[in-house]
Amino acid sequence: MALRALKFASLTAAASGIYLYGNKFLDPNDFGVVRVGRAIATVSSTVAMCRKIPRWTAVITYDYLTSLRSVPYGSEEYEFLKSQNGFLGLVLILCCLKMLTCSNIAPHPKWVALMPWRKLKVHLRSAERLRELCCSNRGTFIKVGQHLGALDYLLPEEYTRTLKVLHSQAPQSTRQEIEQVIREDLGKEIKELFVSFEDTPLGAASLAQVHKAVLQDGRTVAVKIQHPKVQAQSSKDILLMEVLLLVVKQIFPDFEFMWLVEEAKKNLPLELDFLNEGRNAEKVAHMLKNFDFLKVPRIYWELSTSRVLLMEFMEGGQVNDRAYMERNGINVNEISRNLGKLYSEMIFVNGFVHCDPHPGNVLVKKCPASGKAHIILLDHGLYQVLSESFRMDYCHLWQALIKADMKRVQKYSRRLGAGDLYPLFACMLTARSWESVNRGIDQSPVSASEDMEIRSNAAAYLPQITQLLNNVPRQMLLLLKTNDLLRGIESALHTRASASSFLNMSRCCIRAVSTYQRSKSHSLYRRAQISLTEALSLWQINLYEFFLWLKGSQLGNWVIALLRRMHHFTY
Repeated sequence: MALRALKFASLTAAASGIYLYGNKFLDPNDFGVVRVGRAIATVSSTVAMCRKIPRWTAVITYDYLTSLRSVPYGSEEYEFLKSQNGFLGLVLILCCLKMLTCSNIAPHPKWVALMPWRKLKVHLRSAERLRELCCSNRGTFIKVGQHLGALDYLLPEEYTRTLKVLHSQAPQSTRQEIEQVIREDLGKEIKELFVSFEDTPLGAASLAQVHKAVLQDGRTVAVKIQHPKVQAQSSKDILLMEVLLLVVKQIFPDFEFMWLVEEAKKNLPLELDFLNEGRNAEKVAHMLKNFDFLKVPRIYWELSTSRVLLMEFMEGGQVNDRAYMERNGINVNEISRNLGKLYSEMIFVNGFVHCDPHPGNVLVKKCPASGKAHIILLDHGLYQVLSESFRMDYCHLWQALIKADMKRVQKYSRRLGAGDLYPLFACMLTARSWESVNRGIDQSPVSASEDMEIRSNAAAYLPQITQLLNNVPRQMLLLLKTNDLLRGIESALHTRASASSFLNMSRCCIRAVSTYQRSKSHSLYRRAQISLTEALSLWQINLYEFFLWLKGSQLGNWVIALLRRMHHFTY
């Protein structure tokens, strides 16, 4: 029944699309049937590789099937490649429609080492088609594509490289559409408000685009303007997600992901309210005011509405642009370290987390006057507020992971809903192999072989990942997304798993836990004891950090050489 419904929807969408595209007075994106048809034609076929489902004749399915012609039918290699293609489709559905399906995918160990992901041209073709789908349907679909583009450690390179452009090169609204939104919300024409207004946007994203302008009083500002139809389309997209989830639920009875639609229903209205974004920007600027390297644009409330946000104009290079930093004399390691400090403070200490740190939202710039490098944090629409109990368990878990204390890793993973899947949970949080987690994630950087192992094992553990995501608290979902994006930035800068980042995390965890313990203690002696323990722990971290600096410095090399020479003369 579900399959018949999907086929009928595809045919209806195709017929409607021919008429709508031929009518110059109508915008096809205004009609849900067209958007549904595009999604089904592009995405539904990705589950066709699962053996229990008939093959739907859509473009990506056909492309993947024909890519297997050179492999002997029925061979172990054929079955493995087939399952890998099916796994890829399932990952796309997870990210695009917030679902996971198909529990019978497990690669034969003999073929795991082949890793055909990066060798198949079909991935590039399919990634380009998926990008076209996102650009055609816009709105929610572009947000999906942005998230996919950040999954460097999980998806094939062809997908992440192709979809990364959606961070700053999403489809744009026309000048007429922009004028309409400003006229409706501010009651004036552009020429009445601004001395100059650049037609070409600085960047276009899923929900809005940003233009540079100059106010009548001479202030240079950034004007963020919501795409005019995005609110209506986003509600339709959520409904589409809900319907498709129900369809897949009929095909796969064990499917339990309807709560993800509820998350989308909760988060999208917040992102579409630019006044909420302005309040978040001011809150995080005040919360992190001690970090002099952080810059958050000032909000101009007198010219801001729920669809138009005026803010101080700031510019710089994207945080993952290593070449830009090298050209401008910006220390890459310092930027990576400071970004880690910001997010450790937000997550562990304050429990108020900016959850969309893709490269287009995090800029870097060197201040000409001071010579210091600044991090500019943009797009404050999506924040996650962490409960106190969740934040404390998360602090303890990361402390255990850094210390390679497996008993405490198990304890706090269970408290966060992982159950017996705590090893998988630890690997998902750290993007490291279980062997590295046991050895200590701060002991060695991620190797190419370990990265390949993580990608290949994702298919084998897909059912367990499904179960785990269904069990963890909802607060964890946006944190996992944030981890993905930050890890993608570190990968681009070649600073992943540096010792300094773990030391900063440890400091924040110690401070957060100590503050919590003091708030719960009514004894002056006990509070003093907690403060002393906190000071000693932080001193130990500082001493270890000094040792690492000394070890890597020229002075350290001289001291080591001197000690060796003294030891040689002694004996």
